[in-house]
Amino acid sequence: MTENKFNIKDTILAVDINEATQAVKENRFKDAIKLLEINLIEHPDHIDSLYLAGVCSRYLKEFDDAIKYIESLLVHAPDMGRAYQELAHINRDMGNEEKSISNYRQACELNPALISSWMSLYEYFKKNNNKPALDHAAEQINKLKSLPNMLLYIDQVMNEGRLGVAELKCREFLKKNPTHTYAMSQLSEIANRLGHFDDAELLLEKAVQFNPDDGELRMKYALVLRKKQKFAKTMEQVNILCDKYPDNLAYQAQKASEIMQNGQHEDAIDLFDDILSKNPHNFSTFTSKGHALKTLGKTDDAIESYQSAYKIRPDHGEAFFSLANLKTYSFSNPEFMNMKEQIKRVDLSLRDKAYFHFALAQGYESNKQYDEAFFHLKNGNQIKRDQSKYSIERMDNELQAQIDVCNDEFFKNLDIGGNDTKDPIFILGLPRAGSTLIEQILASHSMIDGTLELPNILSLAQSLRGGDIYGKLGNYPKSMGSLSSDQRIDMGRKFIEDTQMHRGSAPMFTDKMPNNFRHIGLIHLIMPNAKIIDARRYPLDCCFSMFKQLFAQGQEFTYGLEEAASYYNSYIKLMNHWDSVLPNKVLRVNNEDVINDLDGQVRRILDYIEVPFEESCISFHETDRSVRTASSEQVRQPINKKGMGRWKPYAKHLKPFVDTLDTDLLLPEDIALIKS
Repeated sequence: MTENKFNIKDTILAVDINEATQAVKENRFKDAIKLLEINLIEHPDHIDSLYLAGVCSRYLKEFDDAIKYIESLLVHAPDMGRAYQELAHINRDMGNEEKSISNYRQACELNPALISSWMSLYEYFKKNNNKPALDHAAEQINKLKSLPNMLLYIDQVMNEGRLGVAELKCREFLKKNPTHTYAMSQLSEIANRLGHFDDAELLLEKAVQFNPDDGELRMKYALVLRKKQKFAKTMEQVNILCDKYPDNLAYQAQKASEIMQNGQHEDAIDLFDDILSKNPHNFSTFTSKGHALKTLGKTDDAIESYQSAYKIRPDHGEAFFSLANLKTYSFSNPEFMNMKEQIKRVDLSLRDKAYFHFALAQGYESNKQYDEAFFHLKNGNQIKRDQSKYSIERMDNELQAQIDVCNDEFFKNLDIGGNDTKDPIFILGLPRAGSTLIEQILASHSMIDGTLELPNILSLAQSLRGGDIYGKLGNYPKSMGSLSSDQRIDMGRKFIEDTQMHRGSAPMFTDKMPNNFRHIGLIHLIMPNAKIIDARRYPLDCCFSMFKQLFAQGQEFTYGLEEAASYYNSYIKLMNHWDSVLPNKVLRVNNEDVINDLDGQVRRILDYIEVPFEESCISFHETDRSVRTASSEQVRQPINKKGMGRWKPYAKHLKPFVDTLDTDLLLPEDIALIKS
């Protein structure tokens, strides 16, 4: 494991940073700045120098300089909580209360271990009589004050992404305190962030044994088990929590979420209703219930549940976004005005702010106010991008590694092996490319079960990385070359066994995880008879639709126009490679072709899968089943062209698409429209 400190390369400094730090401790702020400026002349992006220079300037009341240093720091380290805390201190000392509170909010969201920020928020909430926020701040402060100084420090550096330092200090602490469960929990979180889920599970299992009455600890254990797809064990732990603490509605809500995760949405709704009978003001439960109702296609009931949530808490951005995400809902004028007022609040969380931006974008678009809609899309995505560590370069390297390793010779050498199952149908590609429509068509067939976006292939790929280092690619995909025939058979068998719980009685089933396109080589090696469908959509429609959608997780490339376009290019490049080395393996299905010739494309897909034609696949919108994706309401309607050309009213804002996308993929008239 290595430290990842805001992606800034190590530098040889002219002045030891410790010398400047000592000067700060002695209140020799001018001397400290002189030392720090020497470093910044050669290394203007040096994090510690910028931070300390900002602190010194604040103490000297040179506020313009202080802001300059911290804002420069945030360009290079946009997720550094301490930087926002320092900016808050500066604005506080300048008398800018609203800005300071907003900065303290950002600081706490990025680094929840910053006790000074929590204390400042506590005083603000107390003055403004915001009791729920006050209680939450008090809870955080008490928790942080109860920690040994070393564990508080570990929390802080871990939340800054300095996992190497955090791991080292945590191991040192545990050598002296081997049964300290909070430290064990911290080390498990480090392992979790590094993708070492086996280590995370083992640590939390031991911690729970040492302290079986710590509900928060057991919950973390349950969530790691879920991540490892040990669903039965996850439910076992959640049931223990609910039995041990029957009055804890948060644990009851988690149980409902687990039930919903397992596809038992009706049972989950019953449990949500039970929770609400005990606490009718639990806004988050109304939202979760709305999600379950939406999945079942009970749109009117889902709307009512989301509305109940925001009536309890008007700043609950997720409820408004969930309404917008139905794609068929129109906000009333009072709802619209509330959103506009809430987003102005200085104490609004970044999470809620992002939700409101995306919801307002939908509202403005429905009123054909496209510039205003784009403004909110841009700002909502900016919030998410600032919190993301996504790198175009890293993703390009990851996809290029598949091309470099999985060449013709590679597959010739590993031609024999793998599980002979014909059960799975992988529908992959990019989000918002029509995969949900294809899944709904196939799930309408008597011989095919529609399941979920299953994480199993991604988990198998992760397991092949070996000693993966944070920020590096690890051993995968090279490690595939050392898999024996028996290992590949076992991996295919494990996939079938682990996904069984999501299936019904049909002989075949779909897996609609879009990102599986990165792992077609692995799929072929472990299940050579599996069917693979590439759902493809015209790049401008696809990329803009991704930019418009606030995804729950895992699609960080959608937070910027350039990022989305670059990812589309890389996807096309990799799919072309798979076509070359695995000819006729993948069936490409263009969304536009399905829309223009539904009957012909349905027959083509079913022929590829080798199942007989059924009329129910044409009338897919009448199929009664759970659909969890953002397109859930759209696939319950007959085929239509509403999604085609939705980018055109925004054309003047989309120059990064033309600058980044391979222009051979675009129509000349569309290029001209964007450039005009």
